[in-house]
Amino acid sequence: MNSELTSVERRAARHAALADPVRLRIVDLLETGDLSPQELLARLGLASNLLSHHLKVLERADVVLRTRSEGDRRRTYVSLHPGSADPESRSTALRASRVVFVCTANSARSQLAEHLWRTRSDVPVASAGTIPAPAVAPGAVAVGAHHGLDLTHATPKLLTDIHHDGDVLITVCDSAHESLARADLHWSVPDPVAASAPEAFERTYAHLARRIDGLLPHLAA
Repeated sequence: MNSELTSVERRAARHAALADPVRLRIVDLLETGDLSPQELLARLGLASNLLSHHLKVLERADVVLRTRSEGDRRRTYVSLHPGSADPESRSTALRASRVVFVCTANSARSQLAEHLWRTRSDVPVASAGTIPAPAVAPGAVAVGAHHGLDLTHATPKLLTDIHHDGDVLITVCDSAHESLARADLHWSVPDPVAASAPEAFERTYAHLARRIDGLLPHLAA
């Protein structure tokens, strides 16, 4: 009974947090990707203290969370808690002739995202790095194989060598996002190579699968 009451209270807190047009707009903006508070300010045109208030309300209701950038440690990114997106909202529509996943080394996160995307969408896809590594990380190859993805012949590529006009760029690495002049979406995915453990690559796979499945309904035909 207590756990049931806690669940009801949690739902009530979430509904209360979303009973504000500005907070609903924040959730809409975060449906397809993560944004820094500075990026949210630019899109919403709010005063910084007002944005801070709205984010605190959403955090307390477990609607959003903030994580520290793995690149610029002074920066944070705001993202939706898994399951917090509104299934009735399709506020963002993306048209993509090709999707390109980008991280710094193009050795794990972006490679896994590229190969995962191919199993879920017919939209062409590629991946690249801002400073490509010599080879794909063994942990990425192993977790890909565990989930039926063949990365044995994948090789890291430089973004400027493969980028085409019209590509939708999705950064999956904070450092890459912060080094590029433009990216269409950002997913703040922790670096599994730094952790160097099979569990870290498994978490990365699950994170990317959830993000890709969440993005697909937003793609315009």
